[in-house]
Amino acid sequence: MKKTRIILAILLIALIALPLMGAGRTEKKEGYTFGYIAYDMKDIWNMYGWEAFDYAAKQAGVETILLDAKNDLEESVSLMDSLIQRGVDGISVFPISPDQVATLIRMANDAGIPITVENLPPPADAGDYISTVACMYDDIGYAAIKFISENYRDPKVFFAAGAKGGGVYEQYQEGVDRALVDFPNVKIVGLEHGDWETEKSMDVTQNFIQTGIEFNVIFANNDLQAIGCYNALEEAGMTHIPIISTGGAPEAMDMLRSGVQAANMTAPVSIQGVKTFKNLYEYVVLGKRDLPKFTPLPIIPASAAEMDKIITWDDPKMALEYIGGL
Repeated sequence: MKKTRIILAILLIALIALPLMGAGRTEKKEGYTFGYIAYDMKDIWNMYGWEAFDYAAKQAGVETILLDAKNDLEESVSLMDSLIQRGVDGISVFPISPDQVATLIRMANDAGIPITVENLPPPADAGDYISTVACMYDDIGYAAIKFISENYRDPKVFFAAGAKGGGVYEQYQEGVDRALVDFPNVKIVGLEHGDWETEKSMDVTQNFIQTGIEFNVIFANNDLQAIGCYNALEEAGMTHIPIISTGGAPEAMDMLRSGVQAANMTAPVSIQGVKTFKNLYEYVVLGKRDLPKFTPLPIIPASAAEMDKIITWDDPKMALEYIGGL
């Protein structure tokens, strides 16, 4: 009888303990939602990066929320507040500036939401973030000057540069300056800021043409700017002057085929988008913590004869395969 009571007591303790043991386990969530704060969806680099991010999310069954800051610092802070209030599982940011992304990282840290960054490495004191995937813009600037040095005789370059202040043009300029030392046959005879835009790049190129300063190559800081530069050359009857651009947007493929661009220092933003998603997914969903803090995009210089080696911006499937899938 005493033995029976002991057995019953053990069974009762076990029954009481079962729910407590179950409560200690981590239950897998049914679904995840990631927020994405864009710099400006009118910018084709940002647009294709987002589309690749969203493509990868669909493959993984993750919901996404796209919010566009439209290059407005205050709006980006408001959008971060919105994502925090919605309780998203993770956040990706395409920065406007180093200071802005540092602010957003600290907000995410305070809310306990994992955050990752694309396109621009945050400052050292920004706070905790998963990783950055971005171009080494200085290396692209260097590659452009190297290409010009090796392919044109006595090159006198007009540099239609991007916008100052965001940190991207500044990195390009560092690479250009480094290359000018290594390739002294290249001379920058003019530099004006087209601010990543077609119309403004056309305006600054027209203004430079009117100065009468001799030039025989244009280095356009992105493909939208290359279009504006070409429009200005066409209006002035100077389309014999080659344009070297960067990025490799779908429009650039057409420009390479037609001869509008002589060459492009391609960098596949589609890889940036899918890799940014993969880092966030592996951290939030799979629990990985040994992710690289920085992943550079490959730089692939290509002329019209070399287009077969380009990974295009509008093919996220190919980009996802390039990084080994999810």
